[in-house]
Amino acid sequence: MATESVVARIEVTKPWLGQEEAHALADVVYSGCVTQGPKVKEFEASFALAHGARFAVATSSFTTALHLALVVAGIGPGDDVVVPSLTFIAAANAVTYVGARPVFCDVDPATGNVTAETIHAALTLDTRAVIVVDQAGVPVDLDPIRALCDRHEITVIEDAACAAGSRYKGRPVGAGADVAVWSFQQSHILTTGEGGMLTTRRADWAVRARALREHSSNLAVLDGGESCLSPREICLEVGFDYRMTDLQAAVGIVQLKRLPEMVERRRKIAGTYMEALAGLKGLRIVSDPPYGTTNFQSLWLEVLPTFPASRETLLGRLAEAGITGRRGPYAAHRQPAYRWRDTGNASLRGTERLSDRTLVLPVFHEIDTASINRVINAIRNTAHPVGS
Repeated sequence: MATESVVARIEVTKPWLGQEEAHALADVVYSGCVTQGPKVKEFEASFALAHGARFAVATSSFTTALHLALVVAGIGPGDDVVVPSLTFIAAANAVTYVGARPVFCDVDPATGNVTAETIHAALTLDTRAVIVVDQAGVPVDLDPIRALCDRHEITVIEDAACAAGSRYKGRPVGAGADVAVWSFQQSHILTTGEGGMLTTRRADWAVRARALREHSSNLAVLDGGESCLSPREICLEVGFDYRMTDLQAAVGIVQLKRLPEMVERRRKIAGTYMEALAGLKGLRIVSDPPYGTTNFQSLWLEVLPTFPASRETLLGRLAEAGITGRRGPYAAHRQPAYRWRDTGNASLRGTERLSDRTLVLPVFHEIDTASINRVINAIRNTAHPVGS
C-alpha cells in the first residue's frame, strides 16, 4: 500500500532562536543569578539606545509595562482613556486595572491605526490619556495626534508592542515619546518568551516605574555598591511584582542584535507576497505608510467584497493546504468583557471592517521559498478555482 505523503504545516509565525541564545541562557544559569540582575540592566540600556529613548524599564510582560505606564502618568479612577478597539484586549484591560474607563475609538482602514480625527471623535470631558497602537508594526502617524493631545493636556502612551524595528519619519518608533511600551512575547519579532519594556524620556517616570515593578522598594532604585550590609528596605507605596529575569534579558540582548536582520528579512518576504498577489482583484495587503516603514511584524491581508471568496472560505482553503490561518485583529468593543463600554461619539466602522475582513499571512525569518509559494498558490487557487 502506497504511503501517503505528509505535507509540512506552515505556521503563521515562529521566533528566530538559535545557538547564540542557548549559550547566553547557559551563561546566566552558570552565573547563579537568574532573577532580575545585571543582564536586565544591560538589556534596558541596549534597548533604550537602539530605540532613541532616554530610559528603559524591563518588565514581566507588555501588559505589566502598560499598567506601569498608566500609573506613572497619574491615570486612575474618574479618568477616561481613549483606546483603539482594533487591538489586543490587554490595552483596555490595563486601563481597567487602574480604575479608569476605556473609551474605544476607530482606526484608519488603510493602516489599521488611530488618527487625530478618530481620537478626536472619542474624546470626553474626562479624557486624560490616549493609547495609540502601531498596529502589526505599522507606525502610527504621531505628530498630528500629539498636537491634538497637547492642546487638551492629554498624555499620549504609545503601544509599540509590535513595532520594534519600525520607523517613523526616519527615527525608531517610540523615539522621544513621553512613554512607550513594548512586548517580547513569542509571536513578536524580538522575543524573550514573555516580557515587556517601558521606555520614557522622563527621569521621574523611569525612577517610579523601577520602584513600582519591585513592590515600590527603595532598594529597587539604589546601587548596592560593594558593601556587604544592604540598606534598610522601605516600601513607599503599594507596588507590584513585575520584574524581568536575567534569563529573559540574556535572550533579549541577543535578539536585539539580530533585529535589523530580522526586519530586513520580513520586509523581503512581504515584498514577495505583494508582487505575487498584486494582480488578484479584491485583495489588499497592508504596506508602508507615507511617513514611515513597518517591520511587518504581521502581514495582514484584507479580503474585499470583490474577491470571489469570503475571508472564512479563504482561511479554510489555506487550512486545506496545510497553512495555519489566523484572522486579523479582533474588535475589543465586541468582546463580552467590554460590550457595555463607551465609544464617545465615535463610529467604529473602520474597526469592524478590518476585524471582519482581514487575515494574517505566514511571515517568519526562516520561512523558505517553497512555503511562501504554497501560500501564494493557495490564495491564487481560491481566486481562480480549477475549472472556473
